[in-house]
Amino acid sequence: MRRSLFAFALFALFLVPRWIGAASAMETLEIASKNGVHAFAVELAVNDEQRAKGLMFRKELPEGQGMLFDFQTEQPVSFWMKNTYVSLDMIFIQADGRILSIAENTQPLSERPVPSGGPVRFVLEVVAGTTRKLGIRPGDRVAHPIFTGK
Repeated sequence: MRRSLFAFALFALFLVPRWIGAASAMETLEIASKNGVHAFAVELAVNDEQRAKGLMFRKELPEGQGMLFDFQTEQPVSFWMKNTYVSLDMIFIQADGRILSIAENTQPLSERPVPSGGPVRFVLEVVAGTTRKLGIRPGDRVAHPIFTGK
């Protein structure tokens, strides 16, 4: 019995997060805007399962946290809010770390497409209102080791 519980515990700790496509641990990302440098703790979504799940089913997202999606190559992308309960700002970022566009205050649980407006490699999702509050705009720079030349 004890062996079975131990085996189940190992399965739960190590295999279940990979099986459901859990995102990685928190990392620091910075955005330089006219108002200064703003730091965020972000989870990375770098594979198909992580990108497909994203922030779905979460009931809250603390200020200063988010998820960074990496699509590996620049391409037009489109997101939706299906099964996402928290309104988000979506920041569409080019491979060099420059913000291309921002979709503010997305509607929770919506299946309406939210397009990038052009080719991007990354999308950063943060709690709605963050970009307006911090003065983050298209053209601002994002810094994280994942970006080209960073």
